[in-house]
Amino acid sequence: MNKIRAILTGSLVWLLVFTTFLVLAYLPRFKDSLDLQASIVAILIIPFAIFGASIYYKNGNKDHGLMVGIIMVITALLLDVLITVPFVVIPTGGSYHSFFTYPPLWVLVLINISTIYFYWKRKIVNSSSNYI
Repeated sequence: MNKIRAILTGSLVWLLVFTTFLVLAYLPRFKDSLDLQASIVAILIIPFAIFGASIYYKNGNKDHGLMVGIIMVITALLLDVLITVPFVVIPTGGSYHSFFTYPPLWVLVLINISTIYFYWKRKIVNSSSNYI
């Protein structure tokens, strides 16, 4: 498994999600509703995850999609710990607890992992008979 590549692509997907939340936080219709922002990101995270998976699997990697997805999500969560919460959430009155107990966060995590898994299943497994 190419863990460095998974970490880098996970960082890229996190950056896309982070940027989307930042932009939505400044748009009049969305800025006052975190639930609406999370709904938009829940839709956009699918193409973001597909983009990240396509980069990861570009050079012939065939690693299991569930493991790749988990590494990418752990990377994103660590970046949230190091960047999102201290520089965005806490200054606006939130906390680590409020961030990590917000249920849509875990929905986004599941969508991200599932998308990467199904990308792997469709594009890698179906084109190779090495995996069941």
